[in-house]
Amino acid sequence: MLPLKYFVNVVSLFICSALASDVNRVNVAQEQRVQYARDDYLNELLEKALVSAQYPAEIHTVLIHPHQQRTLIALDTKNLDLYWSMSSPERESLAIAIKVPLFKGYIGKRALLTSKNSMNRFKDISTLEQLSKLSAVQGHDWPDTKIMALNDLHVRPFANYQAMFTLTGTGRIDYFPRSFIEVNSELMANKQSNLVIVPNLFISYSTGFYYFVSKSKPALAAAIEKGLKIMQNNGEFDALFNEYFAKDLNSLPYEKGNTVELKLKNPYF
Repeated sequence: MLPLKYFVNVVSLFICSALASDVNRVNVAQEQRVQYARDDYLNELLEKALVSAQYPAEIHTVLIHPHQQRTLIALDTKNLDLYWSMSSPERESLAIAIKVPLFKGYIGKRALLTSKNSMNRFKDISTLEQLSKLSAVQGHDWPDTKIMALNDLHVRPFANYQAMFTLTGTGRIDYFPRSFIEVNSELMANKQSNLVIVPNLFISYSTGFYYFVSKSKPALAAAIEKGLKIMQNNGEFDALFNEYFAKDLNSLPYEKGNTVELKLKNPYF
């Protein structure tokens, strides 16, 4: 995992010879939890996108409670300009969704975290029906929770992020699905928790993870979208993504030709 390069309260972007009076303040919501490589990536990607779009900006992070839906509502009520999140129809109604998939679809590929003592529960699983006999945990306001329930998986919603790792590590919950993007960072942060990734078995569904911008800041949204597309076209987007995630993705315990991917339907995407 890369070092935390952007653990700062203010990041200033100076573009060309823009005067200080021309610089736009951008308030970015940051959850009050451990910051992972994905957070550093999203901060750096945002900075580079604004530079590419030649949008002079001063980025300020604003600490928030990790409640995703409430944060999107707050974009228009509490002086917040931007938040990043997995998409859903409800979320796209609350803010401007910049529909450039920030994690290239990997946010919908879910490794199954489980306790070392629970590994045997997964050894013969090859269908969703079999997996539905086990218990999973997800955030109470996460789109993933609805998706899993719609596919008849047994999922328990929780509000406390850290408690989900604890419950899984103690075996009270059978598994905790985490995206390919996040899972290695989270394992590192929970090294004493008895958690492991179930090998050669994962679930997946189509979804997007986007920047969401306050409806009162359409110019900011347009600039970010422009910058991201410039980066996609010139290769900078892929280069940054690979810098952060290529090693972790290649290290996941999935043998080619010997891995079961259980595909879920997502009617919300």
